[in-house]
Amino acid sequence: MKKNAIKVLAVVSALVLVLGILAGCGASSKEFNFTTGGDTGTYYAFGGVMAQKISEVTDTKVTAITSGGSKANIEALQAGDAQFGFTQSDVLAYGYNGERLFDEAVKDISTVAALYMEQVQIVTLDPDIQSVADLAGKSVSIGAAGSGVYFNAVDILGAYGLDAEADIKPTYQSFADSVESLQDGSIDAAFVVAGVPTNAVTSLAATNDVYLVSIDAEHIAALTASSPYYTEYVVPASTYDMPEDATTVAVGAVVICRDDVSEDDVYNFVSGVFNNLDNLAHDKANELSLEFATSVTDVPYHAGAAKYFAEQGITVPTK
Repeated sequence: MKKNAIKVLAVVSALVLVLGILAGCGASSKEFNFTTGGDTGTYYAFGGVMAQKISEVTDTKVTAITSGGSKANIEALQAGDAQFGFTQSDVLAYGYNGERLFDEAVKDISTVAALYMEQVQIVTLDPDIQSVADLAGKSVSIGAAGSGVYFNAVDILGAYGLDAEADIKPTYQSFADSVESLQDGSIDAAFVVAGVPTNAVTSLAATNDVYLVSIDAEHIAALTASSPYYTEYVVPASTYDMPEDATTVAVGAVVICRDDVSEDDVYNFVSGVFNNLDNLAHDKANELSLEFATSVTDVPYHAGAAKYFAEQGITVPTK
């Protein structure tokens, strides 16, 4: 009997060990990387707030990490280096369809939710630059070559008959580097595409008179007709203590995920955000709505997101 008891104890101990290992594997599978953007942009700041809340209120653990932005995030998902990511709505369409920024279509990604509008901010410290046309011959930061910001700049400059490579003096800088270059006078203006207020621009405005170059109604109409993912947007003067409001265009900030993330985890991501809007410590939380969240039409939604939205009475397209 004694020997049998020892054998039983050994078997039980082995089972406990195996179950512990399996439980550990299950826990690690619930931990996800969420690629955002540079550490001075809205993606990173708001992404960190969302990741913390999701991890706090669900059993899906999300870590927000810095990245090179929209295109890099889609590539990180494709490579398996991340499971969730931010992207501009226009860049998402490029990736899914294999256009402009992408040589091949990226089909193994799905929409999680559209969150808020990202404004195309043409930032300058020069009050004499009052129109996009005034950028001709100027030194202008237009984002990293091939980035979403770059193509936004190409589109807007093109609407005014300006070539981004020939009619301005282009530099290819991040938001933080652009702000530094504006401060030291090495560039005249910079394209910054991010939700307002943007940390990098707010920091610049703390010690300088900042101006946003407006886009006039005629050119906005032409731009939205040829590129329907743009929407007119007015940035209030109070945003950066400017002398007047600035009219520009915006694209959507969208969270996407890999198709192989489980339905439960994507559901937790969406519910963790939209069930806790009053407890997200970031101004962008005030801009989120179910109507906008479910407005993406270019890329189908993940089944986990669709489940949450269905509970709110909204049907979204899925694969």
